[in-house]
Amino acid sequence: MLARGKWGKIYPRFRPAVWRVKARLVVMTSSQEFVLRTLEDQDIRYIRLWFTDMWGMLKSVVVVPAEIESAFAEGIGFDGSAIEGYSRVAEADTLARPDPSTFQLLPFEGDDGTGLTARMFCDITTPDGQPSWIDPRQILRFQTEKAEEQGFTFHVHPEVEFYLLKTIYTHGQRPEPTDLGGFFDQAQNDQAPNFRREAMSALESMGISVEFSHHETAPGQQEIDLRHTDALTMSDNIMTLRYLVKQVALRNGVHASFMPKPFKEYAGSGLHSHLSLFEGEYNAFHDTDDEFYLSKTAKQFIAGILQHAPEISAVTNQWVNSYKRIMFGAEAPTAATWGMSNRSALIRVPGYSPQKANTRRIEVRSVDSACNPYLAYAVLLAAGLKGIEEGYELADPAEEDIAALTRRERHALGYVDLPQTLDQALRKMEKSELVANTLGEKVFEFFLRTKWAEMREYQAQITSWELESNLPL
Repeated sequence: MLARGKWGKIYPRFRPAVWRVKARLVVMTSSQEFVLRTLEDQDIRYIRLWFTDMWGMLKSVVVVPAEIESAFAEGIGFDGSAIEGYSRVAEADTLARPDPSTFQLLPFEGDDGTGLTARMFCDITTPDGQPSWIDPRQILRFQTEKAEEQGFTFHVHPEVEFYLLKTIYTHGQRPEPTDLGGFFDQAQNDQAPNFRREAMSALESMGISVEFSHHETAPGQQEIDLRHTDALTMSDNIMTLRYLVKQVALRNGVHASFMPKPFKEYAGSGLHSHLSLFEGEYNAFHDTDDEFYLSKTAKQFIAGILQHAPEISAVTNQWVNSYKRIMFGAEAPTAATWGMSNRSALIRVPGYSPQKANTRRIEVRSVDSACNPYLAYAVLLAAGLKGIEEGYELADPAEEDIAALTRRERHALGYVDLPQTLDQALRKMEKSELVANTLGEKVFEFFLRTKWAEMREYQAQITSWELESNLPL
């Protein structure tokens, strides 16, 4: 069922959420019983109910165990008009319904003797129990269910980059990294030498599997890679990682930042995302008879993302600062290209164990670490599925260092540039039927309206560079 919004686009009406599906009701009830039993057995004092606003900022309400059974049955009411992008004042009543499958104990909390604390992510609904159209989790769930209807499970394995800084309270001045290390360096003369070990331990304690962690290319820059799982679970994991990383940093006397590009001279922080589609236990991206070991499905999926990359850029790279990373190509793509093991391309096909079927995947390198992962993975999946549905053709792989090419050279080779500013990205997005259908009417319109206002506020700034260069005029 479709609805038409004022932007002249077609939007899907979301189907009922999982708790309204009879086949899953028993599983959910079993999970609820497990939570209630664990709360009692482990004497857990508090439960943080988490969800995100439109920009991927974590929101939380704390409840005591006595309220959880009611929360499962009726939800926790809150004023949705107070959350970015959620509701207008006239329709402010909103419910947060805890998802018991996400129940985990939080590390560190309770160390002061106040009692153990757990967390659960929530699905957002209207008072009558209908899934909210503005819930980022529901937007992603809708796309993953669409993939399931075609027989696919969408898996994600991200490389999460971020900076450790001595402080984030710099009053607009250049921040100072905690170390002078480089790629894969061992911590030496580091203000937080045990940080990565403690962060990995905290993640593992919450059931989030970490593949590995290492120092990245720039001073203070870190990377944590999570083991692949379905996109909805992974988005929850990324939100949890951001929270825990900041907590571990504070415990080490420093600060963590997921800002896309805090330093002019150093590489930005990406959320390089390895994507794959599975049909049951079979990797739908693998084909032993293809020269690249890529199936027709994989090639069409890649072509879909490349075709729609400019118009989904405002979602995968949602901040003004995001385009300082994209524009200059330091460890980030500048054009919609793909390549075998080519780290300058938007989509890289890793060369590790190409004949091993279950590991065949693609790596999307445009997404940055400050995105809303639910929305970013929703538009990436929608673009890839569009490529499969319409049989997009994949061009030849790029072999050049794309970032080293001039704009004229890129165009001569037929490469389409990614937007270089948020302004350009929004202009592409507002014409995109794919993004409008993926986000839905309310989110699409709110996103554009808010980001245009942010762009105008940024453009109105008088920078120190302008004053230094132009004040003598």
